[in-house]
Amino acid sequence: MVKWGLVGTGDIVRKRVAAALRGAPGSSLAAVSRNRAELAAEAARALGAERWHARWQDLVADPGIDAVYIATPVRFHAVQAIAAAEAGKHVLCEKPMAMDVAECERIIAACTASGVKLGVAYYRHFYLIVRRIREVLVAGEIGKPVVAQIDAFERFNPQPHEERHWFVQREVSGGGPMFDFGCHRIELLLSFFGPVRQVTGLTANVVFDREVEDTAVAALTFGTGACATVTVTHAAIEPRDNLRIFGSEGSIHVSSLSAGDLTIVKDGKESREQYPPPANLHQPLVEDFVEAVREGRRPAVDGEAGRAVAAIEARIYQLPD
Repeated sequence: MVKWGLVGTGDIVRKRVAAALRGAPGSSLAAVSRNRAELAAEAARALGAERWHARWQDLVADPGIDAVYIATPVRFHAVQAIAAAEAGKHVLCEKPMAMDVAECERIIAACTASGVKLGVAYYRHFYLIVRRIREVLVAGEIGKPVVAQIDAFERFNPQPHEERHWFVQREVSGGGPMFDFGCHRIELLLSFFGPVRQVTGLTANVVFDREVEDTAVAALTFGTGACATVTVTHAAIEPRDNLRIFGSEGSIHVSSLSAGDLTIVKDGKESREQYPPPANLHQPLVEDFVEAVREGRRPAVDGEAGRAVAAIEARIYQLPD
């Protein structure tokens, strides 16, 4: 049984993470931490944890915990992940993995030195539709991939009094929509096409006046020669979550990754398939991590994957990598 400690009790934890930790086979939610004792106790009851800690430092030191799920703002990921690793705990960290590549490397080094597993919560990696797209690409069903296009639009402009306002504070979040959910799409492209050789990025504040961008575009060239664009925005009113891949002999079209509708076009014919996601999007991620711990293997989305995404983000934002 992998006994989990959960650092952070925010929106994503309440919606999906806690239930995934409780529901995975061979997994239990042993403890949560929150920095106010009265709120920590309440959170433990609400999330189904056995006990609570007011300080995250006490949680990672808890001898009754085997693994720590870090679900705090990005600024805190590195210090908490490193502390957990040094305490001998396996680490599953929310995305993005850290504020920059250097922090990612320190986390990886700490987990390696302690001999613990390290995973990053890119849960879209486990979507059935994503798995099917990988199969199509590997089988060469659309020929050589030429161009991929991803659009991810989500209207979002939290105000200072709102719980999620930290997402638009650069020193806490690291960046705007490209850093927050563009990273999910970058991880998918890396899983489809492998390492990149060139990255160009543009960021702008088109509608909102704030510390982080409300819109960004990245252009990627992969070692295979394939090119891709990732366009993300908080400013557009129309939500989008689409993916298109055009190959030398066919194409792949996904109108909404979260819906799971897939169209493959080849020889002038369309083939339509459906791969709806699980009820709890985090469940396959957590189950894979628990299996990795029990089997002594690397998680499917490990620290190196998190570092690779961070390196691309650094080039998009023109930061040191």
